[in-house]
Amino acid sequence: MKVSTSLLGALSGLLTLPVASALEVSQQVPNIASRKTSTAKSAPNFIFVITDDQDLELDSLSYLPLIQKNLGKKGTFFKNHFVTTALCCPSRVALWTGRQPHNTNVTDVAPPYGGYPKFVSQGFNSNFLPVWLQQAGYDTYYTGKLFNGHTVANYDSPFVNGFTGSDFLLDPYTYSYLNPTYQRNHDPPVSYNQHTTEVITEKALGFLDDAIAGDKPFFLTVAPIAPHADVNITTGAFTEPIPEPRHANLFPTAKVPRTKSFNPDEPSGVNWIRNLAKQDQATVDYNDHYYRQRLRALQGVDELVDSLVARLEESNKIDNTYIVYTSDNGYHIGQHRLPPGKTCGFEEDIRVPLFIRGPGVPAGHQVEAVTTHIDLAPTIFDLAGIPLRDDFDGTPAPVIPSSKDIRHEHVTVEYWGAGIGEGVKGYVGPGNSSVFVNNTYKSVRLLGEGYNLYYSVWCNNEHQLYDLTTDPYELNNLYAGSPSNGTILGQPISRVALRLDALLLVLKSCKAATCIKPWDVLHPDGSVQSLHDALNPIYDEFYTKQYKVTFDRCEYGYILDAEGPQVPLTYRHGFSWDVWV
Repeated sequence: MKVSTSLLGALSGLLTLPVASALEVSQQVPNIASRKTSTAKSAPNFIFVITDDQDLELDSLSYLPLIQKNLGKKGTFFKNHFVTTALCCPSRVALWTGRQPHNTNVTDVAPPYGGYPKFVSQGFNSNFLPVWLQQAGYDTYYTGKLFNGHTVANYDSPFVNGFTGSDFLLDPYTYSYLNPTYQRNHDPPVSYNQHTTEVITEKALGFLDDAIAGDKPFFLTVAPIAPHADVNITTGAFTEPIPEPRHANLFPTAKVPRTKSFNPDEPSGVNWIRNLAKQDQATVDYNDHYYRQRLRALQGVDELVDSLVARLEESNKIDNTYIVYTSDNGYHIGQHRLPPGKTCGFEEDIRVPLFIRGPGVPAGHQVEAVTTHIDLAPTIFDLAGIPLRDDFDGTPAPVIPSSKDIRHEHVTVEYWGAGIGEGVKGYVGPGNSSVFVNNTYKSVRLLGEGYNLYYSVWCNNEHQLYDLTTDPYELNNLYAGSPSNGTILGQPISRVALRLDALLLVLKSCKAATCIKPWDVLHPDGSVQSLHDALNPIYDEFYTKQYKVTFDRCEYGYILDAEGPQVPLTYRHGFSWDVWV
């Protein structure tokens, strides 16, 4: 990647506006320290492993036997787990704060719209999960990648808060597999002429020993970079990841799964994606090589997880420790003719693995319920016995079968900035660039009884609508041409699209409870709780007159006056709210 979204954003000369929403309600966020928490004797421990750019849809889990043994067979797999932004830093900040990216306003990997400096300037260095857990009596540890834009130049301005012990990877060496730089606690950075997975394994086991020896419950995060691309610190070029030598020749015949969306004969998608050319054989061959390198790079992570579990089993902590495994975003390679990368709203980019193992968690179980990264901080609070914060945009995942927490059928997917091609064959953008501008979009992913849908509005006001029940690879855009043709749930596509657009209108500006129960914003009387309910013909006029999701222009960050209508009409007593006012 030779041009960053942050550089393009800076060239636009536009300032980021403060986060604002007409849906915001007055809230008092309580101090965790003042609320009842679990005692040190009963509070569970946590190990949280987060990989970088690991796919679910391209079948990476089939190549990780130790994770399947330790977590799949002894824990629960969440089949429908999604990220809300398919890009590293925005996704990670959302995960650690329990807030949608439009509420963190950390939307890119570097300033002015993202990265560690934006995380700090938004006030989150004293207001995110490890800080809250320390207030609740936990020892907290972290090793590996935290955020993009956390560098050898700014690591101490300020130091990251909230950790009993930390050893962070730092830019520009974060993605240098063979020459990583780590920075421990408040010590100066240290460069290692060693494979980064070997380094992080040693550091993770050291922190785990410290945690086990302590007298408090602990939360240890381990964040290896695999299977992210290797990044040349001189040119900024993204090339295939580098495995450890003992894994270098594994899986010689593995190929990117040849699904219907892989390098299709006909173009798909909208905007710049629809203009991509069909890949030639040399590109397909390279993509298969790239895929194999990702699988090989993940083998060290597989062994790392096994080592952590073994160390827990040697102690007396295994029966009171939750182990969580996930990734910051998914990944595509060749689907819809795309070069390797993320940043899109397709299934490959927004679905990621999620395993949870621990006390009370069913072994060998799979959960169908929809969960997102916004739900993970609330889930950890719930498992730790900490009262939920009022400003969480998510709700605890159903980890324990008896859980009575609110479930949702929707996922809010949002993105700002540019799409990025990775790998030596990724330079297929304008002027042989790897950057695809105007990749800003809002989407809702909806999985409910009898429907499986994806609806999006792009900043150029193109639309996508896929029925994944009949079109699992998202090749047939039902919104293309006239949405009046065809049916979904036996209803005209146009009627369904109106409901989806109204739901997206709420979700793109939601905060806290309105992110969890968005239908209540449109129908405050509680009469509508699902798409099925909203399709009642009595609401046809209301949804027809509802404001529509639109953009005034394409921007590289969350600029509120570019984002179109923010406040929906509300249905009350058989009339739209505009009738009453």
